Amino acid sequence: MSELAWYCVHTKPKCEHIVAAMLSQLEGVEAYCPRIRFQRSTPRGKVWFTEALFPSYLFARFDLDTNIRAVKHAQNVIRVIEFGGTYISIPEKHITELRREMGGLEVREVKVTLKVGDEVELTEGPMRGFKGIIDRLVNGEDRAQILLEFLGREIRFEIDSDKLLRDQPPRTAMGKR
Repeated sequence: MSELAWYCVHTKPKCEHIVAAMLSQLEGVEAYCPRIRFQRSTPRGKVWFTEALFPSYLFARFDLDTNIRAVKHAQNVIRVIEFGGTYISIPEKHITELRREMGGLEVREVKVTLKVGDEVELTEGPMRGFKGIIDRLVNGEDRAQILLEFLGREIRFEIDSDKLLRDQPPRTAMGKR
């Protein structure tokens, strides 16, 4: 009989949290699916999204001999990661470090901070969708002065920072606080 170890489980896209919930219901299986919550610009304006930190992957802790069949054949599971026919366990210290980085939360909110020189998109108002560059921050990070090209001229104006969206993938902002 083998012992409990962490393994990486490959899932169908956008099903990680569903698989994690199903695996957690199996006796002797612990599932961990770290997720992030972030804002993205859409045609409707800023919208909150929640996605897996590692799209299409999660971690499951189980006894390989006892539970591999149930895990492999769970709904929306593609496979348990293996190399050369050998299932590769993940050291406990890596999962512990990941949980620490997530602040002990299953879903961590990622806020992309603004700084001078960043290219941003306006998400509200009559100029929604226009892109400009932050010229300076006003009142800490509450407001920003934007340099924007409009009708062949460069104009500067001030806007609330929460009406701006920086075009940066949320996963790259994970380590920055």
